[in-house]
Amino acid sequence: MSLRERIADLRRVLEKDEVRALSRRYFVANGFDGTLTTVGVVIGAYLGGVTEGLTIVGIGLGAAVGLGTSGVWSVWEIERAETGRQRAELEDAMLTDLGDTQLSRDLQTARVLHALASGTGPVLGVVLTLAPLALEGIVFSPFQAVLVSIGLGVVLLAVIGAYMGSISGQRWYVSAVRMGFAGIVVAAISVVVPG
Repeated sequence: MSLRERIADLRRVLEKDEVRALSRRYFVANGFDGTLTTVGVVIGAYLGGVTEGLTIVGIGLGAAVGLGTSGVWSVWEIERAETGRQRAELEDAMLTDLGDTQLSRDLQTARVLHALASGTGPVLGVVLTLAPLALEGIVFSPFQAVLVSIGLGVVLLAVIGAYMGSISGQRWYVSAVRMGFAGIVVAAISVVVPG
């Protein structure tokens, strides 16, 4: 298959509302997980005596690798099972093999998109939340870097909430507050638990 045909397949699959909706769900859910995880990691590391920003970044990037790999791998396997079942049901109903058909290629393309969205969400959540810690010692003191990182995580969660509220027709600011509040809850629990 040529590059032009692959791009055409990708465009056609991306035009499907159900594909975009499912990829968006995977991206947002795992981005939420990555951001919340990072807030907990940052506070836990700092309260555990790790005050060097780059060390906390390294710890957080380890979480990003785990969450990103988990996102890609789990969704790849979930979608492989689901699309395999879907294709088998169609083959039984149509009494034909759909192995090398446009439908089969579209299901494969959708699976790749879902897996990439699932893995990208948490990695972005982690990296964006960790960014202030890379500036520790340059712009921020260790404590300031931690506070800015937590604040950025809460803002990122609020942005996710606002986006989800806007696409669902709800009041975006209510969704923003609800999602941002999750970051505050995780921060509060993270401060209490290590003590």
